Amino acid sequence: MNHLRLDLQFFSQEKTEEATPKKREDSRKKGQVAKSQDVNTALLLFAVFLILFVVGGFLRTRFTTLFEQSFSEYITWEVTQNTVHEIMFESTMEMASTLAPIMGMAILAGLASNFLQIGVLFTGEPLKIDLKKLNPIQGAKKIFAARALVELVKSLLKIGFVGSVTFSILWFRREDMMEMSQKGLEAAVAFFGQTTVIMGLAASLLLLVLSVIDYTYQRYDHEKNIRMSKQDVKDEHKNIEGDPQIKSKIKERQRQMSQQRMMSEVPEADVVITNPTHYAVAIKYDESKAQAPYVVAKGVDYVALKIREIAKQHDVVTVENRSLARAMYDSVEIDNAIGEEYYQAVAEILAYVYRIQKKA
Repeated sequence: MNHLRLDLQFFSQEKTEEATPKKREDSRKKGQVAKSQDVNTALLLFAVFLILFVVGGFLRTRFTTLFEQSFSEYITWEVTQNTVHEIMFESTMEMASTLAPIMGMAILAGLASNFLQIGVLFTGEPLKIDLKKLNPIQGAKKIFAARALVELVKSLLKIGFVGSVTFSILWFRREDMMEMSQKGLEAAVAFFGQTTVIMGLAASLLLLVLSVIDYTYQRYDHEKNIRMSKQDVKDEHKNIEGDPQIKSKIKERQRQMSQQRMMSEVPEADVVITNPTHYAVAIKYDESKAQAPYVVAKGVDYVALKIREIAKQHDVVTVENRSLARAMYDSVEIDNAIGEEYYQAVAEILAYVYRIQKKA
């Protein structure tokens, strides 16, 4: 019987694992994020047409005033260098102030669409020149790739839907359009301006709906692209564990957590034995937990000072015994019972503490 041999390394390279937080962060730094350009475009168009719908009358008045001024006032001016400069300056400022709300809304919409998708992200990676992108063979592969096919379908759908919406609006308003030949220029301009804005709003709303679908696809595609193989996860774990800086940060974090946990035990101690300045050892005696008194906290210098301060805040008795404090600090670990050699000295101190507490 012939046996079929399988190379298990092939399966280990299959990207079946979800991306780790580090992988996600590295991809984000490179600018590889789930983002739909359609969201930007749709939100920008909707914002611009919305502001046109709201302030359309104001814009019409401003532009009408500007044209009237051009043909009633500027035309009477003598053509000199100064008058031409003044006309250009006034016209530019008038146009800028008129279009400022639209430009401002467009900028806000662009920022908002990016923030909603990827949050705050500044990276120059996408701007770096990559010669691989100029490879014609790779370019040809991209043209026939599944992603390119999806983009083509999206473009055709957008053209079809937007075309249908705009045609429908024109069709429903066809009778009003025919009547424009019997009305004045101002009424015709106002009508076609209003129709254009309505078509823009309808098209942008439709594009917003399509962009949500596209963003969902982009998120799926992004998650698929940053998947990792089991070997990738193992290699990343090894790299993190082997990084001296990361190991140092982990140890520092563990030390801080251990110290915080230790400090939280000080208020429960029966007594704190001090050096008095350099060493501090907090002792507790609880028959239900240990047969002998045990150390709940200990420290030197700054840590010893913090232990004494916490003990003072919670009315824990502090007793000075230089040799005992130093000896127990060196030989007894936290949560361990004291050795037999310290029984007599600690018993005397605890008896003293209990007498003080009884008198109090």
